[in-house]
Amino acid sequence: MLRNISYVGTELATFMPHSSCCNIGQFYRRYRLYAGRPKIATGQYMIKPSTSLQFGILFCLAPLAMATISFFWQPFDITELNISNRLQPVSLTHPFGTDHFGRDMLSMIMVGAQTSIAVAFVAVGIGVLFGVPLGLFAANWRGGFIDDGIMRFNDLVFAFPSLVIAILITAIAGPSAFNAIVAIGIFNIPVFARISRGAALSLWQREFILSAQVAGKTGLRISTEHVLPNLMHILIVQATIQFSLGILAEAGLSYIGLGAQPPTPSWGRMLADAQTMVSLAPRLAIVPGVAIIITVLGLNLLGDGLRDALDPKLRGSMKK
Repeated sequence: MLRNISYVGTELATFMPHSSCCNIGQFYRRYRLYAGRPKIATGQYMIKPSTSLQFGILFCLAPLAMATISFFWQPFDITELNISNRLQPVSLTHPFGTDHFGRDMLSMIMVGAQTSIAVAFVAVGIGVLFGVPLGLFAANWRGGFIDDGIMRFNDLVFAFPSLVIAILITAIAGPSAFNAIVAIGIFNIPVFARISRGAALSLWQREFILSAQVAGKTGLRISTEHVLPNLMHILIVQATIQFSLGILAEAGLSYIGLGAQPPTPSWGRMLADAQTMVSLAPRLAIVPGVAIIITVLGLNLLGDGLRDALDPKLRGSMKK
């Protein structure tokens, strides 16, 4: 009970007028505007979800739900070819019609979501797993030989077009979903290394870091206990951006035949198969294209919404 009263008092204090000339009507209008909107609880703050965050979650749920459901159920078997049933129009039996091999387009989209999401997710995981420790390590040894070596390596990787090098890697190692993951993940490493290093450098000058140094904590312990938790909102937002770029990269590699191989469906592979049938059945290209657009748009909106919700500076400006 006392905790609830204290919390309400804290919320009211946020909107109390700071000047004696502010009347109670202004305070009431501000509090009603705040209290009338839904909020998300994150630690000590109550955050109002932005429109970008709401639409981002909505758009991301559709492909995620299709990928999850396809693990347990599919309308039709995607490996079964039925030439007599080819290019069937949209119907209740086939909501998206069939392709030129007689396969159900809805089933292809559902299973293709597995491939696209899995490749992008693992590629981002590789970037986070290797890039963030490199960035924190470079920030710990800032200005030294190790810092210069790591950052010059990142600059070398950035000097090459990512998609071209990904094509080169998959062409040498062989076309497969695994090689696509490795190729995309390699270019995620310097991205997260540079982001984490840049944000960590400013934190190393803060008072609480200096206090930890005075207390005798090592650089590794300070990085894991104090620096990394304060970088999480930046890393989460960057992960959503790289996730969307990973889906686009996977679709591009699959489109040119260097990604997932048949019979494994992929949205990029579906676009490649449809390019000769666009004039006869344009929905063969429209359906996977729309799936890619919705997913990438949802991830970008989700990243913008999370940035607004998790960034303390933006959160403070929104309160004002």
